[in-house]
Amino acid sequence: MNALYYGDCLTIMRERMTADSVDLIYLDPPFNSKRDYNAIYKDETGRPLPDQIEAFNDTWELDAERMRVIRNMPKLLRQHEVDGHTADFLAGFMSGLANTQPDMAAYLAYMAERLVWMKRVLKPTGSIYLHCDPTASHYLKVLMDGIFGNKSFRNEIVWCYTGPGSPKMRQFNRKHDTILWYSKGNRWTFNRDKVRIPHKKLNTNRSGAMIADALTPEQRDAYLKKGKIPETWWPNFSPVGRLKKERLGYPTQKPLKLLDRIIKASSNPGDIVFDPFCGCATTIEAANKLGRRWIGIDITIHAIKRVARKRLHDRLHLVAGKDYVIEGVPQNFEGALELWRQDTYQFQKWCVEQVEGFVNAKRSADDGIDGRIYFDMPGEKVLQSMALEVKGGTNVGIKDLRSLNSVLQFENVQLAGLITLREPSARQLRNFKQSMALSGHLRLDGREYARMQLLTVQEIFDGRRFDMPPPAGRSETRYDSDLFSYAFNQ
Repeated sequence: MNALYYGDCLTIMRERMTADSVDLIYLDPPFNSKRDYNAIYKDETGRPLPDQIEAFNDTWELDAERMRVIRNMPKLLRQHEVDGHTADFLAGFMSGLANTQPDMAAYLAYMAERLVWMKRVLKPTGSIYLHCDPTASHYLKVLMDGIFGNKSFRNEIVWCYTGPGSPKMRQFNRKHDTILWYSKGNRWTFNRDKVRIPHKKLNTNRSGAMIADALTPEQRDAYLKKGKIPETWWPNFSPVGRLKKERLGYPTQKPLKLLDRIIKASSNPGDIVFDPFCGCATTIEAANKLGRRWIGIDITIHAIKRVARKRLHDRLHLVAGKDYVIEGVPQNFEGALELWRQDTYQFQKWCVEQVEGFVNAKRSADDGIDGRIYFDMPGEKVLQSMALEVKGGTNVGIKDLRSLNSVLQFENVQLAGLITLREPSARQLRNFKQSMALSGHLRLDGREYARMQLLTVQEIFDGRRFDMPPPAGRSETRYDSDLFSYAFNQ
């Protein structure tokens, strides 16, 4: 059955997907471009959110976890049948970059971990298309050559487009993306007749003679009608910024026609198309329209629940639970408890996004702020926020409220909210209420809001939310509005 998964594609491929199970992979991962896509989230005043937003913040940092991955890279690659010399080369390559370009080393470590598992789930006759840009395309090609084998390299496709640029530029205008196509083995699907494009005229052959001279009228007519196989530069797919009927406001959204060509070329009806970074579900829509089965994964619950699901419903009339399943998104307390047991960080993210909040750009310590809900405050030039802290353990107490209260006092926040997995006992709840009452109230537009509030996971399932001004930047209709900046796809 078609499926959307919420979570890290590495975890889901490793734990939920079987080897040799998908026919085609298309991935449009973060590019290591260092672009902050926060700008798509604007409130009605047009102001961007003050902090960077994790889901669209394409920056990388070489931390202890990434260094551990790089040190273990030879072992990981050998486990996935990369020969020893290549494994040592790639590990040395990343280690060298760690000293000269640490952010690139971190990005490549992240990608290598996931690409080896993509190779595992791909069928022997399957293909993978990796969409990237000049920021990291050359590094990724080295990585793909090592993991899939240089003999499995099929094409480097350049998707080129036009758009505005600064009149004072000191270099040529950067207007193209790169798509790297590799097969898993020495047999692969390529439906040439499905992707042919019309000939504009009869070309000459290698000797310079007109092809028409050697053809009968019937052959000449068939030649013109059948068309030619496209070159590896694709200029005929407009960026989504120009396609008003398609654009959803998602910063890295790609045009449907681009995916349509890839899916037609390298899969057949009934095949499984897999997108491990499915975002706003362009791959899924294209695959479904072409009669393919599909699997999509995204690490942001916002993308799965609010963008992808809404798109599938509105544009394809697909119903979750009937036409496809959504996995990894808790549907009840037991599901939330299981998510907390499996991955405390993903549990924190889920809680924050359930209450219309944004996850902090960097993982915080246990006593830090896990996210914020932004709102407009008359007279203020920037959006204000409620700081959120999420606790899943059983030892939540007054110390946690005191810690959150210190954030309220010393950080630039107006409100603070504590989300707990478990229901406090009657005694705890009484103590919590007394402690929270000492923080006072925020008076706004004739209303008073408690500056410190408590919400449990069960209350979230019951539909309760924090008592606060209307959140900015999170709404079901946000992606139907014209918030998309044309510059993002340029």
